Amino acid sequence: MSNTVAELDLQPASRSAFGAGLARMDQTQKIRLGLGALALLAIALALFFMGQQPEWRVLYTNLSDKDGGAIVAQLTQMNVPYKHSEGGGAIMVPADKVHDTRLRLASQGLPKGTVNGFELMEANRFGMTQFQERLTFQRGLEGELTRSIQSLSSVQAARIHLALPNQNGFFREQQKPSASVLLTLHPGRTLDKAQIAGIVHLVASSVPEMNPKAVSVVDDAGSLLSASSDGVAQGADTQKLQYTQQIEQMYTRRILDMIEPLVGQGNVKAQVNADVDFSLVESTSELHKPNQGGEPGAVRSQQLVEDGSPATAQPAGVPGAVSNQPPATGSAPINGPAAALGVAGNGGDKPGSSRRESVINYEVDKTVKVVREASGTVRRLSAAVVINHRSATDKSGKEVSSPIPPEQLEQMTALVRETIGFNKDRGDSVNVVNAVFNVAKPVEEVPVAWWQQPANQDLARSMAWPVGMVGMGLLVLMGLVRPGIKLMRAPASALPAGASVPQLNAMLNEAPERPGLPLALVTPTSEAARLSDAKRLAMENPIAVANIVKTWVNGESPA
Repeated sequence: MSNTVAELDLQPASRSAFGAGLARMDQTQKIRLGLGALALLAIALALFFMGQQPEWRVLYTNLSDKDGGAIVAQLTQMNVPYKHSEGGGAIMVPADKVHDTRLRLASQGLPKGTVNGFELMEANRFGMTQFQERLTFQRGLEGELTRSIQSLSSVQAARIHLALPNQNGFFREQQKPSASVLLTLHPGRTLDKAQIAGIVHLVASSVPEMNPKAVSVVDDAGSLLSASSDGVAQGADTQKLQYTQQIEQMYTRRILDMIEPLVGQGNVKAQVNADVDFSLVESTSELHKPNQGGEPGAVRSQQLVEDGSPATAQPAGVPGAVSNQPPATGSAPINGPAAALGVAGNGGDKPGSSRRESVINYEVDKTVKVVREASGTVRRLSAAVVINHRSATDKSGKEVSSPIPPEQLEQMTALVRETIGFNKDRGDSVNVVNAVFNVAKPVEEVPVAWWQQPANQDLARSMAWPVGMVGMGLLVLMGLVRPGIKLMRAPASALPAGASVPQLNAMLNEAPERPGLPLALVTPTSEAARLSDAKRLAMENPIAVANIVKTWVNGESPA
């Protein structure tokens, strides 16, 4: 009985197909298969978590604690999810709610911004110099004034600079304080003169010994809103321009309301130019009228001087009471020749020398008139009206236009004159023209390629990451996992050349009895034959073989 060595393929029946497939794979293929499975699992988890979490965008950054708390409270009320960035410097919300949330918060005046006032004085530290105390007080006063001005409905933001000189009792003339105010108004809002004057007096009243003329108010465009130091406004007066525009718009609206029902809406265009006089004119006149007419003049003063030396005469006449009476009072008209002077006496007496002066002063008529003309009167109006041709449909159904008849155009001109209060003496002018309106054809929109449309570009950006992850998963599946699975499913006979198959060396008899294990009939090669002879020699004469191996180990040549 002789023993032989055979190489047998063993596939236990108890091993599953997956285990058998793994058994047929080498170490490198197993590593590749494991890495591919792990990569697929990681990609699946990434896609799952990406689908669960929204994309976050920054809502506001660099917020104060007060504004941040108010915004967080409002986001909670609006049921908008939010989170803080690393370090808490920004508030983040989902990307699809950024713009809507900003608009809703802006409608509630958030964020307001923080302005420090007199609370800066509470943080005084030990060892502060007098200059630092004055600077802290000035900053606190500026902050309080800023808060007061920002409370106005038209003011969005404000900034105040105060120039407070250091008062010194040794100076004869002390320098007065001054202030500058920079305003940022809400879009579409303006400040009238009364509001600007209120801001100026608010600042001037808050600082001791500040003159309102030393306060300058400037808007965010660099325009000076307050008056100059001499009280004269710089540039055009906004109120005058607004008043002129209101007058022109009023007359234009009147013309459109009168003509549009006749020609149709959109078929008439009107413009009115108003020349408004804003000059203030004050005139004084003094009139003197002569003392003429039927009414007598009023005597203001009268002076009469009489001087006479009568001749010496002896008494004559019949003695009695009549001759001893005084002469009667002379009467003379106001405007008439003077009567001859004489001395009453007995008849036959000779008159003596006499002199008479009369001075009468009359009141002179005087009229003083002071006329102050009103400001903002309309000196002249000019109206220009253009009416479109009439449009009608002919028998063929084509739309044609025809001019308005002259008599009807004249009636419309009369309507426009009556509407604006036409005054020929004032120099008003009205011009009504009938012409064809050149209606611009709608511009044809150039079709935009689908890849250039913003919606498709946003969709591509949002799908880029998921599609990339899916593509990477497919690459891993096809490159690493699929070859391993195919190798696991392939039968042993279909293995490629060079594939390793587990072998088992067994010592068998020459006539083995191996039911269920068929012996593979393999033609032995010369090397296999020599190996078989060596194995048989080792089994038959192990001592000789041991001596041969010993001589090999000792480096001796065999005998």
